[in-house]
Order: sequence, then C-alpha cells, then structure tokens
Amino acid sequence: MDPAADLSPLVLAYVGDAVYELLVRTYLVRRGPARPEQLHREAMKYVRATAQARLVPALEEYLTPAERDVLRRGRNARPGHLPRTAAPAEYHSSTALESLLGYLYLQGNETRLAEIASLLFTLAGKEEKTNHAN
Repeated sequence: MDPAADLSPLVLAYVGDAVYELLVRTYLVRRGPARPEQLHREAMKYVRATAQARLVPALEEYLTPAERDVLRRGRNARPGHLPRTAAPAEYHSSTALESLLGYLYLQGNETRLAEIASLLFTLAGKEEKTNHAN
C-alpha cells in the first residue's frame, strides 16, 4: 500500500512546492558561484506558476501511468483561492507538477525524483534557449 497515494493532491502539492524550491536552489548553486540576490532572481524564473505550467505538457510523455494519475489529480484539485499572478489553467498545471514532486518525495523515491528534476531543468533550459532565439 502506498500512503502517499491516499493523500489529497493539495497536500502533495504543499510538500512538492518545498521540494521543488529546494531542487531549484540546489541546481542553481551547483551551476556556479553567484550572489544570493542573483540566485533568488534566477530561482523565480523556475518556481513561478507560469514557468512550472509550461513544463507540464512536455513532461507528461516521460511519466508512468501512476505518475500521470497523480498529475491529473493535482490538475483537477480546487484550492480555496487562486493567485492573481497566474491564469487559473497555469495555476492548476503548476499544482499538478508540485503534486507529482510531493508524491515522489513522500514515497521516498529519490531516484525517480532526481530523474524528473533533471528532465525539468533540461526542458526549462530548452525553453529558455527558444525564448532567447525569438
């Protein structure tokens, strides 16, 4: 039995938000030295709901059926309020991503979490290159 599967997608997203923040900070620090304010500005590019939401469609093809189910449950979750900084669809997609990360973390599946994180940073890097080319 998988206790993480029984948790609300919003609880999974609550944990996943912190997990993603730590993954992003670790990724940025490992890229090379920078001042904390630079790191913060760069981290915001990754953790904003709009940035997370853009990664979800490309990520889905790499997920197992169980992971896609967690993503779907997270996307369909209805929080008490929506932030003004993102469109509802973007917020729901970012919640889905955070639900997945929370699920993997609470499962103790560090290997898969690292694979997904690596994939997310690769996808974000490709998107950034595409945006700079336009």
